[in-house]
Amino acid sequence: MAEIVLQQTPTPRAAVQRMQAYHPPLSGRQGLRLDFNENTVACSPRVLEVLARIAASELAKYPERSQVEAKVAQHLSLEPEQVLLTNGVDEAIHVLCQTYLDREDEFLFPTPTYSMYEVYGSCTDGAVKTVACGEDFAFPLEPLLAAITPKTRLIAIASPNSPTGTVASRQQILEVVNRAPHAAVLVDEAYYHFCGETVIDLVGQAPNLIVARTFSKAYGLAGLRLGMLAGPAAMQRWLRTVISPYSVNSLALACLPAALDDEEYLQWYVGEVKAARMEMVESLRQLGVPQWPSQANFILVKIGPRHAEFVRAMHRRGVLTRDRSKDQGCDGCVRLTVGTRAQMKQAVAAMAEALNEIGWEKA
Repeated sequence: MAEIVLQQTPTPRAAVQRMQAYHPPLSGRQGLRLDFNENTVACSPRVLEVLARIAASELAKYPERSQVEAKVAQHLSLEPEQVLLTNGVDEAIHVLCQTYLDREDEFLFPTPTYSMYEVYGSCTDGAVKTVACGEDFAFPLEPLLAAITPKTRLIAIASPNSPTGTVASRQQILEVVNRAPHAAVLVDEAYYHFCGETVIDLVGQAPNLIVARTFSKAYGLAGLRLGMLAGPAAMQRWLRTVISPYSVNSLALACLPAALDDEEYLQWYVGEVKAARMEMVESLRQLGVPQWPSQANFILVKIGPRHAEFVRAMHRRGVLTRDRSKDQGCDGCVRLTVGTRAQMKQAVAAMAEALNEIGWEKA
């Protein structure tokens, strides 16, 4: 019988060795969840009804997404071939990087922004290229346009952006799309429902524009891992070549139509968050905590050198927040998800106590 004599494991690709691993702080999340921009209540009750009716035999089948993609396309006034469901927007970003980034190609995006752009871009043989936003975190249109080169193959624009909550205007997005006809331009609209501004109506008109949406935020389906890409049929054909045919699971596919149909629940939750966001802005002003205007379901605040102490003090009071101090230009910043009005009153009370505990003083 042969013996194993090898003493080392295979070495991964150089790009993988260079990657910055992303380890979200998901353990010990007991309390009011204001750290990951999830729906802070629950999904639609109709989704739970669907889950209760799923037969065990259904779980023995491979998932098939075309019918649900057709449903999503109808919901968005698109054609079925323009919609691709994904395992969260994370998979959407991964597939775009694998489809468009070859050796020496460039992936361009503003910072600070969603961490997974850099994670998935850096695991290809292409190059990640970033443009920093200014102090007000406004979309850096001119620097971004100046950074486009013949090597630019993929551009990502998160609007609203995370962790800042700022948006890129329709006109700004169109300028990028027109300046880079040789690149795929991703507009990540994960937080669209809390803002209302979209370019999804331009899908199919601009041959290089692709829009991402998620069902993790407003719809409350983060645990089912559901996202989508809306783009021209010609682009989608290549993306379908790359993506796994079974990456979206059967439970997610079964539940999504019910979530889409319950417009009343969606509008209630979005309306509640928008109202709570307005109240939270005023509460932060009264506390003297610097903040940036947000059009998403979160607000970025400036705590300063004691940001980590603040996050721990909030945690002790049963409120989870997210330290964003390591993001580009966000030193001393903490991000707070906005939930319902009742939840945010709880958060404000905890903030007043936490700021007092750490000895925080207004700038």
